[in-house]
Amino acid sequence: MSDIAEIKQAARDAAFAARKSARRAAAEAAAQAHLVAHLQALKPREVAGYLPIGTEIDPVPIMAALSKRVGISVPVVAGTGQPLRFCRWRPGIRLEEGAFGVMVPVEKYWVEPEVLIVPLLAFDDRLFRLGYGGGFYDRTLAALSPRVALGFAFSGQRMAAVPTEPTDHALDAIVTEAGVLSK
Repeated sequence: MSDIAEIKQAARDAAFAARKSARRAAAEAAAQAHLVAHLQALKPREVAGYLPIGTEIDPVPIMAALSKRVGISVPVVAGTGQPLRFCRWRPGIRLEEGAFGVMVPVEKYWVEPEVLIVPLLAFDDRLFRLGYGGGFYDRTLAALSPRVALGFAFSGQRMAAVPTEPTDHALDAIVTEAGVLSK
């Protein structure tokens, strides 16, 4: 394992614990309110959210509300080393387990989102995110253009500096219960 891989794995281990301790219902509701306000200002037609796993902050209530006005999709892992694809989602749609235990729609209607709501383990003030290590979002951010990528997290997930390498992409903003951190 390379030095950066070891550094990132140590950062992931710490970030999992930080996210778990940061998770509170009041914080989640405040972050969701900031996300709604930020999305309203962007006025997108297509938004990709995600169906949370573990202790990830939950964007589903926002996705459900937005689905009445805009197209909503969720990520689907197309394969190792590939960018994510995005499949139409709406409340009540039939789901099945996809790669890595993530739920995905049974029926696939592929779309290309303008705005991505991105889960993460940790972030820093440079707007870099630490993910799970598969590189799926980094490949996706490199492939989708133009697009706006919004990290969605608890403020307790902020770290001094996310370890990065040339393939890592900064986000456009990070939305937490404390507000929006942007460039």
